[in-house]
Amino acid sequence: MSFRLSETISPYATRWNEVVARRRSRRQYDPAKPLTEELLARLRSFCAAFRPFAGARAELLEGDAERVFWSVLGGYGKIKGVHTAIAFIGDTKHSEYQAEVGYTGECIILEATAMGLGTCWVGGFFRPGLVKKLLRLGKNERVLAVTPVGFAPAAPSVEEAVMSGIAWRDHREPLEKLLVRNSLDSAEWVRIALEAARLAPSAMNRQPWGFEVAPGSITVSVRTGGPEMTISKRLDCGIAMLHIEVAAMSRGVRGSWEWLKPPGVARFSVA
Repeated sequence: MSFRLSETISPYATRWNEVVARRRSRRQYDPAKPLTEELLARLRSFCAAFRPFAGARAELLEGDAERVFWSVLGGYGKIKGVHTAIAFIGDTKHSEYQAEVGYTGECIILEATAMGLGTCWVGGFFRPGLVKKLLRLGKNERVLAVTPVGFAPAAPSVEEAVMSGIAWRDHREPLEKLLVRNSLDSAEWVRIALEAARLAPSAMNRQPWGFEVAPGSITVSVRTGGPEMTISKRLDCGIAMLHIEVAAMSRGVRGSWEWLKPPGVARFSVA
């Protein structure tokens, strides 16, 4: 069964597409510059109202958000100086909740980026027990990831640069390597959408997605192999799905999605 999301994301698609290429994961923030009440209200309202899927939602964590994060490197690489975070929550009753959380969470990440704020997908290095105490979760809900949200310095610190190097953040596989049977359509919107998907963030920059192109459609699948990490590869693929759709919309192309059986994730088809 197909489903459409274009009407839901249409008011934001242009601004999100504009920040896809400049979004960066930021781990250090200015502790003397918490978010204003106006920004908090905007984020709180957006998280509460923006729910393209029944199986995914986001909720603001306000106050001393830094204590939510930890690091295996003795504090090196830990999220620092942040007062606010956003938790991305999935309802396990829904079969595609992982991809739904990835899509929904990236919408919120890009909205925060468009507001001039720093963010960082964090899937393993946060304290789920503490986050659970701070939120009201349903019986079948799980917190899959958290992002800090705040004002980051204009230039990354040396520590952030080192951590980015560890994760190979700036390395991206060539598009040809991500294509199944090198099936690249000549349509401009396809090339733009695939390049945007290639820029999507993923756990340790593992880029677990593969793309297959047919006339009028792009299929997103999970590539086999590579580290599983603590974030599902399908969640990462949900992030890529959002990048594909906003980039396609920037070229006037709208379509619908269809969930697929593993290792497939979803297929975007032009309306």
